[in-house]
Amino acid sequence: MSTELLIDSAQSGSRIALLQDKSLVELHSEGMDNQFKVGDIYLGTVRKIVNGLNAAFIDVGYEKDAFLHYQDLGPNFNSLMKFTKLVRNNNYSNYMLKGFENDPEIDKIGKISNILSKNNQVLVQVVKEPISTKGPRLSCELSLPGRYLVLVPFSDSVNVSKKIRSNDERKRLLRLINSIKPANFGVIIRTVAEGQSVTELDKDLRNLLTNWEEGMRKLLKAKSRDKVIGEMSMASSLVRDLLNESFDAITVEEESTYDQIRSYIRSIAPEKEKIVKLYNGKAKLFENFGIEKQIKSLFGQTVSLPQGGYVIIEHTEALHVIDVNSGNKSNQESDQESTALKTNLVAAKEIARQLRLRDMGGIIVVDFIDMRKAENKKVIYEAMKDELKLDRSKHTVLPLSKFGLMQITRQRVRPEVNIVTKETCPACNGTGKIQASILVADKLEKDLEHIATIQNVANIHIGLHPYLHAYFTTGIISRRVKWFFKYYKWIKLIKDSSLPVTEYRFQDESGEEIELQVKSETE
Repeated sequence: MSTELLIDSAQSGSRIALLQDKSLVELHSEGMDNQFKVGDIYLGTVRKIVNGLNAAFIDVGYEKDAFLHYQDLGPNFNSLMKFTKLVRNNNYSNYMLKGFENDPEIDKIGKISNILSKNNQVLVQVVKEPISTKGPRLSCELSLPGRYLVLVPFSDSVNVSKKIRSNDERKRLLRLINSIKPANFGVIIRTVAEGQSVTELDKDLRNLLTNWEEGMRKLLKAKSRDKVIGEMSMASSLVRDLLNESFDAITVEEESTYDQIRSYIRSIAPEKEKIVKLYNGKAKLFENFGIEKQIKSLFGQTVSLPQGGYVIIEHTEALHVIDVNSGNKSNQESDQESTALKTNLVAAKEIARQLRLRDMGGIIVVDFIDMRKAENKKVIYEAMKDELKLDRSKHTVLPLSKFGLMQITRQRVRPEVNIVTKETCPACNGTGKIQASILVADKLEKDLEHIATIQNVANIHIGLHPYLHAYFTTGIISRRVKWFFKYYKWIKLIKDSSLPVTEYRFQDESGEEIELQVKSETE
């Protein structure tokens, strides 16, 4: 399976598309001011203790206070608070915890009011980003993820990923990490560490310890709400978590992001540096790779299946409901049971992709086409579990009920990706009445004449829907050729599927929008 990462940059942020076998499976967006990412560590202040919830609300700088439950304090919370106070008071400079004595672990079923008080300062880590009307969810069980290892301060345990099956390999990794890790630091060994040399593991561990030390130096002078340790960018974290032999290419549109990604890969896997490419095409990156079209077809309420049939995805306040329909496929199989089985198998694969693509969380109920045979129901259940093996979010799948319903729970730590694919008419703004669409070409040519002659712009680029692009470029003597003889300027037309068919944009050679400067009658 080939894997590609595309990073489309814009002034407002970037969009990151993960492709497997050219098919879009994950879509992420990252704003320029994207704060409170999962993994960020802040110095927060306790604003309120709620005994009924056994939780505290913490001010970390978000518009709404973040939520910290007692169960998320972690067993070594007292040690964390003790260390934080020592560093803040400049009474402890050994940030690597050498010689630091941990306090006793807290009670697993204790009360948060016995441990925290209003205005206490506490180190907290974001475990769930702000979603809808809720602020971030926090934890005091700090961890720093690397490529092969996860560093856990104030702990001494070493744990190996359950996905590493070999007992010999598990023993080897435990022996290696126990021999190189410092005291008062626990380590979680990730699945990708399987088969790695002690040199690679040690290098990853040293990088994590350096990040911890730098963060604790910031803590000394930090103010409340300050970020002490920041998670890397979304693009870099995806590379860190997913980079393997199947990674074919990372294509980046913006030069600074390209340098950042290339530098990071050089530090963790120098042999993979050559797969990072800077995109210099004329069309937009997502347009050139067909991502815009995939987004339009995959984020609608109805999603077509490759071999006939379709699924309908509904979002409610409490859960997500997915309905599987056979469509016209019912005429292609010998009997109803075969039709149901084949359509359900195709639907299971698409549903697993949709869960990742939209980052759907909570309870998901799938209404598969009814099947009578128990063995066929088991086939669908096993197929869904196999398809979800690539999903990095924690999830649980239950077998089909006698009503043909499958229940899935899936952890969500970021806001759900919800892209509206139905377009509001730019002319009527949803009122249902527009200027005659046949006039859009005339209006474009009128605006072009104004920009080319009165405003006298030299290099004119026009972003427009592919239908309009075809209209202006088809034929031996196309309308664009006629423009050249009229204005003595070659007008560059750029296909942009993200635009409605009745909308277009004038841009200069640097991509800046050209404003239509029309003088009012009073001037």
